[in-house]
Amino acid sequence: MNLRRIVFLAVLISLLCVPALAGVKYLAGEPDLSAAIQGRNEFSPGEDVTLRVTIENRGLVDMKFVQSGIIEREDLPNTAKLVKATLEAGDSPFIIKADPQVVGDIPGGKSATVSFAAKIPSDAPSGNYTLPLHVRYSYLKTAEQYGQDAISYTYRDVEETIPLMVRVQPRAMLEVIAMSGEALNAGTEGYLSLSVRNKGYEDARDTVVYLSRNGNSPIVPTDSNIYIGEFPAGSTRDVRFRVSVSRQASEGSYPVDIFCKYTNNEGDTVTSDTVTVGVPVSGKISFAVVSPPAEARAGGKTVIKVVYENTGSATARDAQARISAVDPFSSNDDSAYLGDIAPGEKAVALYEVNVDAGAVLKEYGLDSEIRYRDALDNSVISDTMKVRLKVVSPGISPLAIAGIFVLVALAAGAVYYIRKNQKKG
Repeated sequence: MNLRRIVFLAVLISLLCVPALAGVKYLAGEPDLSAAIQGRNEFSPGEDVTLRVTIENRGLVDMKFVQSGIIEREDLPNTAKLVKATLEAGDSPFIIKADPQVVGDIPGGKSATVSFAAKIPSDAPSGNYTLPLHVRYSYLKTAEQYGQDAISYTYRDVEETIPLMVRVQPRAMLEVIAMSGEALNAGTEGYLSLSVRNKGYEDARDTVVYLSRNGNSPIVPTDSNIYIGEFPAGSTRDVRFRVSVSRQASEGSYPVDIFCKYTNNEGDTVTSDTVTVGVPVSGKISFAVVSPPAEARAGGKTVIKVVYENTGSATARDAQARISAVDPFSSNDDSAYLGDIAPGEKAVALYEVNVDAGAVLKEYGLDSEIRYRDALDNSVISDTMKVRLKVVSPGISPLAIAGIFVLVALAAGAVYYIRKNQKKG
């Protein structure tokens, strides 16, 4: 009997000596999200940017109980779960290129960063703007425990919008509103006149307008910059550049780039965006030999007549033609002054050519070219042309013909004299 009592007391004491297990129960607290753009939030028109947005959870737990018999909760009530962020343009000129971003869980006191690609149009007005950041998440609203081994969770879905402040800086921007070319022909120099407008929102000071070659364009600026000084927003200025055009250019339109550098209101030097415009170019000044083949007798000296025509689209000034005499030809008079030749006009050149007596009787082609001056007084040489010259048989020379006439005359005189004397006898 006493043994039973001893065993019972031992079991009872062992149960009383087992330590109690405690659980935690949170009674109050929820997420508190805020957001901000990392780095700069001022941008210029025309920029492609990546907005890095940090989302911070400042939510705290207001009250909790530690008590035995409570099952430990898996989630805290101040944890923002399954966070999803969407950035929109709102009333700003920004173009948001990113889809909604999945952030995941953000515990209280922690933060997460997401990135959004955006574009600021080149004509974006300056000013302060608000980009709405829409955030969706859920958090643990309540947790009800049933007995010692069951718990029921209740989550609440939240949608909120956090404003992000951004600023578009004012900038001067070029716009070409008129353009004209003077003597822009392939292989020559001419002038390009432009009317440019400041379509931006900033008054430019100490402005210099630049003209530059676009890639492999045949138009190459000779004068690359012009100072125009004050260039207020909305104002227009006329600029004139001297440019050269490659000889290889065909008739058509070719690109050039134009931009400006100026001093802004803060005293900084700023370069505007580049504007590309197409410049019409006429074909090069060209010539053609339009006269028929000249004839020259082998072994003789001949003055040949060559007619040239200006087949281009601009006037060749102070034109001078030249012929290259090669074997079996030679010349001591191989050049001729033609003067000014307008498009479609013809000019005549006379050359004195000597032909070797042993020249083969056939048609030859002699190289000829014309040197002239363009509208800006640059010396230019035309493409080489062929002057056709046909060598013919020498036949009876004029001296031989004269000798024959003399002999005939002498013979006729002798016959007359003999007959006259016969009549007297």
